[in-house]
Amino acid sequence: MSTKTTALVVTRLTLPSRSRSVTRIPDFVALMKPRVMLLAVFTALVGIVIAPMHLDLLNGCAAVLGIACGAGAAGVLNMWYDADIDAVMARTAMRPIPRGAITRAQALAFGLVLACTAVALLGAATNLVAAALLAFAILFYVVAYTMWLKRRTPQNIVIGGAAGALPPVIGWAAATGDIGVEPLILFLIIFLWTPPHFWALSLNRAAEYGRAGVPMLPVVAGRAATTRQILAYALLLAPISMLPWALGFAGTIYGVVALASGTVFVVLALRVHRSAPTDRRAAHRLFAFSILYLFALFAALLADNYGNRISSTLTPTDPSSHPIAATSGISPQATKHEPRPHNRGVEEV
Repeated sequence: MSTKTTALVVTRLTLPSRSRSVTRIPDFVALMKPRVMLLAVFTALVGIVIAPMHLDLLNGCAAVLGIACGAGAAGVLNMWYDADIDAVMARTAMRPIPRGAITRAQALAFGLVLACTAVALLGAATNLVAAALLAFAILFYVVAYTMWLKRRTPQNIVIGGAAGALPPVIGWAAATGDIGVEPLILFLIIFLWTPPHFWALSLNRAAEYGRAGVPMLPVVAGRAATTRQILAYALLLAPISMLPWALGFAGTIYGVVALASGTVFVVLALRVHRSAPTDRRAAHRLFAFSILYLFALFAALLADNYGNRISSTLTPTDPSSHPIAATSGISPQATKHEPRPHNRGVEEV
């Protein structure tokens, strides 16, 4: 057999395998829950930007990539463990594992490698505090929420929501090496936002969750109790979302957006509470708006801090000039924004 013929045979034998590998890339991406991952990355980026210290471009990009991989790893491991549930729910039946595009073993291996890579990358690019927070968020989402809470209690979303609320804290820690009041307030906003967001979704899919054996609140407590809880969380979230403006680390843009969007959120939650059991539109509108709501809040916070972020590249950051320290009389040391040795010389993301 000539050399050319041999090469042609080898090419034909290997091409299908390579083609299959390429076509499976979208399936591996889908395992990472890209929409959830993008929201986590965006809120983490806001945490990085509003921090009183900033990362240089290279480390900033590495930090964002690490957080993205961490969020993706949590999604992959969630789909690996929940493959049996996903297979019996119409909303999730076409995910890669239930439809046989990816095996559970492949998903587990991919998720573990991605998680380890994410934590290592964030630790190398920033600091151990941020890396530890990312590792905790992944473990909490996979072990505490997915493996334990989700199938055992109707408060699964309430407690498990802590993992999804951590990205701005991780972003802040990546820039400062510490945790401040500001990211904890952002954590609280996302934490309070999560239950009404998911309960609005589950109201219209209670039967599916029931068949899958997942004790979501509408399944266990019924529609009326769920709508009351949604309204209660909306009423609590509205004033809490104003805290960044009240404490001075967000400006007028954020204040106006938070007030307007919070009012709409409460109105939509009230409509869900008053809606008839057969009305699916009210819950769907609240669910759709809740996504826009969180994005709008963090986009407004980013817009308010953009000017300060640009100016910080021209002058060194003085921790005492930060809004919390300036308005409260707290010393720079007490704010814990003083640069750590490994962060010195770091500029801007």
